[in-house]
Amino acid sequence: MSNDSSRIPGFYRLTVAERRGELRLRADLTEEDILTLERGGIDTATADRIVENVVGIYALPLGVGLNFRVNGRDVLVPMAVEEPSVIAAASNAAKMVREGGGFLAEADDPVMTAQIEVVGVEDPEEAEVRLEAATDELLALAHATLPRLADRGGGAREVEVRTHPNRVIVHVHIDCRNAMGANMVNTVAEALAARVAELAGGQSGLRILTNLCDRRRVRVSARVPARVLAAGDLDGPTVRDGIVAASRFAEDDPYRAATHNKGIMNGVDAVVIATGNDWRGVEAGAHAFAAAGGRYRPLSIWRAEGGDLVGRLEMPMAVGTVGGTLKSHAGARLAQRLLGATDASTLGMIVGCAGLASNLAALRALATEGIQRGHMALHRRGQAIPAGPAAPVLETRGQ
Repeated sequence: MSNDSSRIPGFYRLTVAERRGELRLRADLTEEDILTLERGGIDTATADRIVENVVGIYALPLGVGLNFRVNGRDVLVPMAVEEPSVIAAASNAAKMVREGGGFLAEADDPVMTAQIEVVGVEDPEEAEVRLEAATDELLALAHATLPRLADRGGGAREVEVRTHPNRVIVHVHIDCRNAMGANMVNTVAEALAARVAELAGGQSGLRILTNLCDRRRVRVSARVPARVLAAGDLDGPTVRDGIVAASRFAEDDPYRAATHNKGIMNGVDAVVIATGNDWRGVEAGAHAFAAAGGRYRPLSIWRAEGGDLVGRLEMPMAVGTVGGTLKSHAGARLAQRLLGATDASTLGMIVGCAGLASNLAALRALATEGIQRGHMALHRRGQAIPAGPAAPVLETRGQ
């Protein structure tokens, strides 16, 4: 951003054209970029080359999450979502986190995993010995399959063997660099399948990536001074303790944990969609990770520490800044430029911050006035649109 602040007070009061003007100044947008915002970044002819049986284009509102500071850097966060209040709530929560210094985030290396199944294996333990002895051969074959990835510093990193009765599963862990990596990983799985089956002494079964990319996680933390949590007649420490209680409820009860995590995915999915990434894959990985211990758990927890509220989130995050939809969708390319994330790990960290912000907003609402008051005010605004004249602009605090 040419202006390094994600604080734009009164942004919600501006017209759409005025908001675009603000973005043009802060993110060095061109006139063509403004047209992309107006038109959505894709036309019917392009859509017809991307998917099958095209009859039109389905659009989602694209907004900007404000007030985000991630690892000391301000970012404007593009969010594509149909649900009212998500962007306003995340912006408000990010403003609270900003008072505590902003979000801190880290990401693992962008490692995805290919699964190669071999069935009809008479002696899985002996197959495991042969496969592990052939690790160097299999890694070399994987590298030969993706030579350009290896040239960019990525490539296959490890072979892992898992045994089941009459079945062996081989995992090939692949550093995909700035790509999400699904096509790369699937290519490796198919290229190695015959040799893996031969070594295992069985027949080749499924060969495809897993969306439980638990070697590609992001971790986000946020500290919020209790005083900024105050709402109405409730002081900050009371609200803080209510948020902690809500977090513990999610930790104890999978029914609550599901809704807790849905609140996280409100923010996560909105950024993943806006940046042209696979939100279905991210969702699958998130929920599989939440249940990986044998019981469905929340992806984030909140605690009182030193008088402040502290939240921590950990989840898989398979997103990319190259390839995929970015090749054909001008809107996705523009969203990534607006975000300023040039590598997959940085993008993943920002996505995680949007998720934790959305989670904080939902828990604070639950601990104070309830989830419906602010949400339904914005919902009614949207429902008024088909009735005729434009509805009045409602205040969405924190923007």
